[in-house]
Amino acid sequence: MIKREQYAPGPANKARVEKDGEKWTLVVVREFHHAPAIVWEALTDPAQLVEWAPFDADGNLGTAGASVHLTTVGAPAPHVSEAKVTRADAPHLLEYNWGTFNMRWQLEAVGGGTRLTLWANIARPYISMGAAGWHICLDVLDHYLGGEPIGRMVGPDAITFGGWQQLNTEYAKQFGIEAPAWPPKKP
Repeated sequence: MIKREQYAPGPANKARVEKDGEKWTLVVVREFHHAPAIVWEALTDPAQLVEWAPFDADGNLGTAGASVHLTTVGAPAPHVSEAKVTRADAPHLLEYNWGTFNMRWQLEAVGGGTRLTLWANIARPYISMGAAGWHICLDVLDHYLGGEPIGRMVGPDAITFGGWQQLNTEYAKQFGIEAPAWPPKKP
C-alpha cells in the first residue's frame, strides 16, 4: 500500500489540448481497472467526490437537469458555483458546467476496465495548471478505486505536495505556452 508521502505523479503524458482559435479545451484520458459503473459512481456521488475531486457537491451529479452546488476545495475564500447537469447517460456520458467551465466525462468499457476521457474548457493561460491538477486528481481517484486511498490533493495541497509544479511546467511545454507562476508573484 502506498502512503500519501510516497505518492509521486507519473510523467505529464495524460493530457492534450484541442485548439479552436482562442478557445482551448483540455482533454485528459485515463484508464482504470474498474468497470464504467464503478467509475461513474465516483464521478457523480458526493460521498465519493470528497475522496478525490477538486470540489464538494451538495447533490448527485448523475441526473440530467439536476442543479448541484459545487464548492471549490482549497480556494482562498469560499467559492460556490451552481452546476447544471445537462446530460447524464449512466455509465457512459456526463456533462455539466462548473462555474464557467464546461465538463464532459466519457466512459468506455475497455477490457475489464474503463477508459475515461475528460473535456474541460479552461482559460488558455491556466490550461497547464488545469492539466496538472486533473492529472493528480485522477491519480488520487485511481488509488481510491483500488482500495488504497491516499487522500484528496487539490488547491494549495496539490501545489505544495505531489509534483504539481513539475507537471505544470511539463504540460506548459507540451502545450506550447509559458507556465504560469503559482502562486502569483506579488507586485
